[in-house]
Amino acid sequence: MLRSVFRTRSLPNVNHPRYSLFLCIGSVFHLQNIINMRDLQTIRLMNGIPSRAPQSTSAEKVVKSYEEAVRQLNTLQTNAAVLERIRLEQGRRVKNNLPTVIEFAKRIGLTLDKLDKLSIIHVSGTKGKGSVCAFCESILKANGVKTGFYTSPHLVEVRERIRINGKPLPKDLFTHHFFTVFNRLEASKPDDGVDAMPGYFRFLTLMAYHVFLEEKVDVAIMEVGIGGTYDCTNIHRCPTVVGISSLGIDHTSLLGDTIKEIAWQKAGICKPDRPAFSVQQPEDGLEVIHETAKERKVSLIQRCPSLSSYGFKDQPIEVGLAGVHQHINASLALQLCKTWMEEKHKDIIFESISDEPSLKKAKLTNGDEAHDASVSCDMAMAQPFVLPDSFIKGLKNCYWPGRNQTFSRDRVTYYVDGAHTPRSMKACQKWFEESAQLEAAKIDGPVARILIFNSTGDRDESPLLEVLMASNFDGAVFCPNIASVYAAQNSADQTNYNTTSSKQMMRCERNLATFDKILKESTSQAAADKVTETDNELSHSSMSTPVYSSTAHTGVAASRTQLAHQTSSLHTSTVKPDTKLVVMCCIQDAIQWAACCKDLQLGSPSLEDPIPPDASRAAKHIQVLVCGSLHLVGGVIKILDPNLAVTKL
Repeated sequence: MLRSVFRTRSLPNVNHPRYSLFLCIGSVFHLQNIINMRDLQTIRLMNGIPSRAPQSTSAEKVVKSYEEAVRQLNTLQTNAAVLERIRLEQGRRVKNNLPTVIEFAKRIGLTLDKLDKLSIIHVSGTKGKGSVCAFCESILKANGVKTGFYTSPHLVEVRERIRINGKPLPKDLFTHHFFTVFNRLEASKPDDGVDAMPGYFRFLTLMAYHVFLEEKVDVAIMEVGIGGTYDCTNIHRCPTVVGISSLGIDHTSLLGDTIKEIAWQKAGICKPDRPAFSVQQPEDGLEVIHETAKERKVSLIQRCPSLSSYGFKDQPIEVGLAGVHQHINASLALQLCKTWMEEKHKDIIFESISDEPSLKKAKLTNGDEAHDASVSCDMAMAQPFVLPDSFIKGLKNCYWPGRNQTFSRDRVTYYVDGAHTPRSMKACQKWFEESAQLEAAKIDGPVARILIFNSTGDRDESPLLEVLMASNFDGAVFCPNIASVYAAQNSADQTNYNTTSSKQMMRCERNLATFDKILKESTSQAAADKVTETDNELSHSSMSTPVYSSTAHTGVAASRTQLAHQTSSLHTSTVKPDTKLVVMCCIQDAIQWAACCKDLQLGSPSLEDPIPPDASRAAKHIQVLVCGSLHLVGGVIKILDPNLAVTKL
């Protein structure tokens, strides 16, 4: 039965004696080939015949140089043990970050006076700051502005983090600038060895500033990494304008565990005599932003109006990024770009709403306006304005991969979103539910739903998974942010020394156990509500089938044999009765399991993998939601189509 479902992908049993013998024999033949090649080379040299070493093409040399740059960059990653010590310190040394980064900047010839020459749009926030920056990039690019954009993390290749005119740095340019900065730091190491080299993120931030100055961009759009006040990007003194996107609970070990504490960190990018804007926020967060901005003596602090309040000249406003939550991000970007254009191009005049003779409400093509639970606050509302055609074009053409992104292959549709906070997960689930229902209505036949999920760091997975329960998945697979168990299929760009494979697998099992617990609790609640209707079902209704991986404590290279056990619970109208939960040791295996041979461009799952849900095997089409981690999303995109990290299909 299983053979009729899957095309066999035979994987060697590394523990089998014959396989070990095969490896030994193969190694002997490989060694003999090396010896033979060396003998041939010696004979050629003795007879005066020049060596015939293969000549690399210029393209190959660029790739090799880029890969070497990435490998060198990876040496700056903080290893798991050091990172754990920093977490235990609860960020007590974080206040030293900016002076340290400034000293590193001086060592590469990057003074604060030089940084003052950059025209900077600086954006912080818990969620949406990357989208805001992407909107700004697209809008200003549509106005003929040469843009630089620094963001994190990357999806497929690290060069995505530094963009010029909407494109990642070409490999040769990345390599050139990387070694310029790296060699300057190497040559100026202090004798005591303290702070000899910056860490991974610090280095890339300094490199971004260096690139933007060298490439003479008109604007440098800088996305904050974590927080704002002490973030590496906050070393400049006079940004043109700053923005603060939606607040939420994240990175609590560094930023605090209340909205007020986090709001103070995010508002720390405000600078004296410079304007600042914020999206609508919860009351306590908005008040802290307002007070902090005034303490820092900003020239202006305002909150953004709804997107539907802008003038559109009889054109529908089309937002290139899916999801109604992107509308407030678009509004913040509009205010930031308008402010930047007015300061840098004094001759530009934006038409106010009152000047338009017959203003109509914007025709939002991506759904209704999204509103935050913002309340009364002394912070003034920024004025909407009539959008120039170039601003409308910029909103429409914005492309920001890995965020509310959909693409189909054969009989599988992938919905990918890097949501990893409770608030963003709610937006993700709403977007997925609406989009998936619309697609399913057009398909003549059964449609199955599969979740691919991972959560990392100090995040609590429970509120994230609780939100996703509403989508009634037929199966869920939990995997680490590791593309493949085969080293050759993993790139240096996605190497992560901040954790270990065994810790990642343990986290995956924890995620599965949490999801299973939520399923049981949902069932128990339903049973309490409908006791009289379910007495006859309690003894034989099955809800979930968790499948645990034996590799959890030994790493992903160990045996892939899966240990399964059944748990019984109640079949309710809100929970699928046969939801199947599994742990896989890499992203590639997770995708193959989720697609269930309906994506013909993928290989087939191994016969040793758990059997997919019955609903997947019987379905005419499968909808796969990937969420919980941007690194997970990046791994999925790398496997399915790396070009999606740069351009639309």
